[in-house]
Amino acid sequence: MPTAIIADDERLMRDQLRMRLEQVWPELEIVGEAKNGEEAVELVGQCKPDFTFLDIRMPGKTGMEAAREIGDRSQIVFVTAYDQYAVEAFERGAVDYVLKPSEPERLKVTVERLKARLDKPGSVVNDSVTAMLSQLAEKIAAPKPKHLQWIQASIGQDLRMIPVEDILFFRSDEKYTCVQTAGFEALIRKPVRDLAEELDPALFWQIHRATLVNVNAIEGVTRDIRGRHLVLVKGRPEKLEVSRSFLHLFKQM
Repeated sequence: MPTAIIADDERLMRDQLRMRLEQVWPELEIVGEAKNGEEAVELVGQCKPDFTFLDIRMPGKTGMEAAREIGDRSQIVFVTAYDQYAVEAFERGAVDYVLKPSEPERLKVTVERLKARLDKPGSVVNDSVTAMLSQLAEKIAAPKPKHLQWIQASIGQDLRMIPVEDILFFRSDEKYTCVQTAGFEALIRKPVRDLAEELDPALFWQIHRATLVNVNAIEGVTRDIRGRHLVLVKGRPEKLEVSRSFLHLFKQM
């Protein structure tokens, strides 16, 4: 069986790529995961994978720095979120690439290329490719987002990557947190208290210990006969209760 490792500092991105690879290449065995370039280099030495999927930009040792050390011990597949720069650059280079978040149709193209290279020696990341990647890195050197950009959630037996701006609200019960979008509902196990720390506070307001709401989804605030303040959500029948601790958020509304 062909083998591979995945290196990305974002766990959700590792999980999503693993899931997509299982869909389009079930014979590929993922033998390890790394959070940075240093761990990736160590895993290549330990596991000797046929392929190494390297996020270009990771803390500490970057994907490009790791690729130089890995050399011809494993065939490199770079992972990048920067479509507008990456496609042209990688098409010219002697490397394969995956755009993230990975989509099955695009990933199939990469997989076919990798299958064709299985019986060939590992490709060395040579000076010309390294120079190309360095120029690419300068173009995409903007800092990484500090807040969550994607939520990985379960819908039945499927996993879906949901952009956070598409989410109307999060609401927790004892075991799960409901992720509500305009078109569907999904479930995650992460509690609201953790989400509140990881989401952009300018986009999501915590209005209750169990509820976060997208500011752009708020239609208004009303009061019921018991005097409770309730948030009205655009296009949804739910009315989300506001705890007294969070009423100050609506003083300007």
